[in-house]
Amino acid sequence: MCFNSLIAQADLKQSICYGHTHDGMIKNASQLPKEGKNYTVFSSLAWYLGRTYVHNEVKKVIVDTFHQLATEFPHHVFMYAETGWANGKQFKPHKTHQNGLSVDFMVPVKNSTGESSLLPVGLNNKWGYDIEFNVNGQYDSYQIDFEIMAEHLKLLYEMSTAQGFSIKRVYFDPSLQPLLLNTTHGSFIEKNIKLNTHQAWVRHDEHYHIDFDIKCENLR
Repeated sequence: MCFNSLIAQADLKQSICYGHTHDGMIKNASQLPKEGKNYTVFSSLAWYLGRTYVHNEVKKVIVDTFHQLATEFPHHVFMYAETGWANGKQFKPHKTHQNGLSVDFMVPVKNSTGESSLLPVGLNNKWGYDIEFNVNGQYDSYQIDFEIMAEHLKLLYEMSTAQGFSIKRVYFDPSLQPLLLNTTHGSFIEKNIKLNTHQAWVRHDEHYHIDFDIKCENLR
């Protein structure tokens, strides 16, 4: 049986999450697609190693959101990063990502000509996690596209609530949050999505971490 068939079979079973993002596990998790029309995983190696599993309801929201973005913003591209193991549990070097509800998205960027682009990720910068943006959201010739990031967050929230759950929290560098909130959908985000008010243990400038809010079973 081919690998894609095994993934398809896994998607037929309802995921069950346990505990919390920082202390949990998951059964019947689903792996995110390696790539789509307008998005890609940050590392093929990480995908093949199984570091991109999520709750199947989270997967549906993520994929449906990318499809919607492809329709509304066909010239924009996106990159997602790490999520978690197929069974959850400890996921080094992350402190969370343990029960299928945590997802990292690399920030969408524009290149020097103003076109939507993917971050240049690779071994030399820990597949993007070592990239450092300045206070204006710039890194080399790349500028964070705060407008399309806000569109992404708004759609994720709307797709989630349509499925009966929501977004618990978004972690993004507090020094860059004013630029995110000064966008077309900034007021919507400020009203509906909880952002971290203090710096997390890592900066979260090159990516934004999302914890989805799905009711989980007790871990013990």
